[in-house]
Amino acid sequence: MVDPALVLSSVVTALLVGCIYGVLTLGLNIVFGVLRIVNVGFGAFVMLGAYITYFLYKDYGVNPLLTIPVSFAIGFALGYAMYYAAFRRLVGAPELSTLLATFAVGVLIQELARIAWSPDIRGFTWDIGVLELAGVRIVYSKVVAALSALAVVAGVYYLFTRTRFGLAVRAVVQDPEGAMVVGINVDRIYAVSMALGIGVTVAGGSILAIYLQQGIEPYMGIPYTLLAFVIAVMAGLGSILGSLYAGILFGFFEAASFLAFSMIKDALGLDILPYVLTRSAAFFLLLLTLLLKPEGLFRR
Repeated sequence: MVDPALVLSSVVTALLVGCIYGVLTLGLNIVFGVLRIVNVGFGAFVMLGAYITYFLYKDYGVNPLLTIPVSFAIGFALGYAMYYAAFRRLVGAPELSTLLATFAVGVLIQELARIAWSPDIRGFTWDIGVLELAGVRIVYSKVVAALSALAVVAGVYYLFTRTRFGLAVRAVVQDPEGAMVVGINVDRIYAVSMALGIGVTVAGGSILAIYLQQGIEPYMGIPYTLLAFVIAVMAGLGSILGSLYAGILFGFFEAASFLAFSMIKDALGLDILPYVLTRSAAFFLLLLTLLLKPEGLFRR
């Protein structure tokens, strides 16, 4: 017999963590959607955002919510500098070149973080209350993190669909040469788009830190790189709003898989690890998506 409270708790967790997954994947999709660069160094920027929130809150007492725009600004500046320092020459280059470049940048950032902040696992506690509802314990800080993720996604969606900049970006994605002919500075659009993608990723790292509050270390972003690629493929690489939909869908898939494997373990007495099997199921979902809907579930 399935405990209704456990099911409800899983649904709430899936919804909240799905929003976090959505905003993390959004940064990956912006960079790919505009520049066609696959950022395999993605996890390093997530880690950077988590450290920014940690240090600002622990050392200076800054409200964790206020660290999100700070992280975005730092990520934006970093992405802008990265574009002109290296990636400007890689727009339109073979995929292997961009993969190696982003991988190198990610490793560099991780190792600099390890040297500067040590490999020790850190954490903080931002307790703003708990809601007990129908036997389910809902932590307010996790709700705030999920709402912050939704706000970031909504802001990016508005930017790309309701502004002149968004119109220029869509023109560049559709036809770079034609956009250049009508006076759009294509190089600048690429630079700002990469800066925006990295900025959103670093801000997503801050939101993740608010949600988890523990486990902050230089290599914490590696698992989220793998998850972000799974979700990005589900959404459709380059799909902005689809990142949120796929993130939430994946959150429910992850919660359902963990619950199912836990029940199988208890019922059959098997020596299995539900969490590990849930991660394996995620890649099975990736394979299934590639076979049945390779363009993604929400591709536009």
